[in-house]
Amino acid sequence: MQYRTLGKTGFNISGISLGTWQVGGKWGSEFNQKNAEEILNTAVDNGVNFIDTADVYSDGESEKAIGRFLKTRKERIYVATKCGRQIQPHVNDGYQPKVLRKYVEDSLKRLQLETIDLIQLHCPPTQVFYRPEIFSLFDDLKKEGKIQHLGVSVEKVEEALKAIEFDNVTTVQIIFNMFRQRPAELFFAEAKRKNIGIIVRVPLASGLLTGNYTAQTVFETGDHRQFNRNGEAFDKGETFSGIDYITGLKAVEQLKQIVPAGKTLSSLALKWILGFDAVSTIIPGASKPEQVIRNLQAINEDGLTDDQLQQVKNVYEEYIKPAVHHLW
Repeated sequence: MQYRTLGKTGFNISGISLGTWQVGGKWGSEFNQKNAEEILNTAVDNGVNFIDTADVYSDGESEKAIGRFLKTRKERIYVATKCGRQIQPHVNDGYQPKVLRKYVEDSLKRLQLETIDLIQLHCPPTQVFYRPEIFSLFDDLKKEGKIQHLGVSVEKVEEALKAIEFDNVTTVQIIFNMFRQRPAELFFAEAKRKNIGIIVRVPLASGLLTGNYTAQTVFETGDHRQFNRNGEAFDKGETFSGIDYITGLKAVEQLKQIVPAGKTLSSLALKWILGFDAVSTIIPGASKPEQVIRNLQAINEDGLTDDQLQQVKNVYEEYIKPAVHHLW
């Protein structure tokens, strides 16, 4: 494993870590405690020391599983969770300090922790980023010892740039991958300038960049890749990075042409992200232990050549950029 500093938190964390949306059982399957334990143990056994979750993942089951898991390990494992998405309807007015405080305290109980290493606002409406009273709440929670650091998870680059104007924001979680390249244009430079940790989510574009799917692939009813392709349930950009599925498959076929013999597109896609030194960690998810191992293989892969980088850029320019670049 290789480790990187998570911005001004000072945490030295695994370059590839673990996102636990699937561990919570919401990608077409119900929560399975045994499977969750196997995924978490496989990750930590292989050097992962940063786990990202959220209070809404399977109605808190993901946090509970992590809390139980932490009791079985002696390693220093950094835990990041999120709050805010429980608010229904998910609108600006629902974001109130007393509401968010209750969510944080509930997460502490489920995680069985005295303090949360990193609490993140969970993709709040854009207006929330213009409300200082929301951000000052987390200064109070830090003074009380309930959290160590505040971060934000965002949908748009503009939200990320606004968030880091608040001094107590230490990290930004954002979608960044071969199909979502805009964050590298301006935001990465600003984040480096302000020593903000960058946590990359959806690094494989909801699995598209594994190269394992076809036009005939059928996703289960409870899988967001089946029900959220047009943003029916939440931001469209969370599903296949906002790319039309068939267009994404065409782009993937082009990307497969630059994968060296014996290697995988998923490893290449993760290594491409690690090539950006502004990135602190990537948090691919896993619905089974084998996927954890597959994701971690990218750590020791060779970096992309100049020719490969140019071809990734060409594919993005031709297939992806016209449809999504300006949206997120």
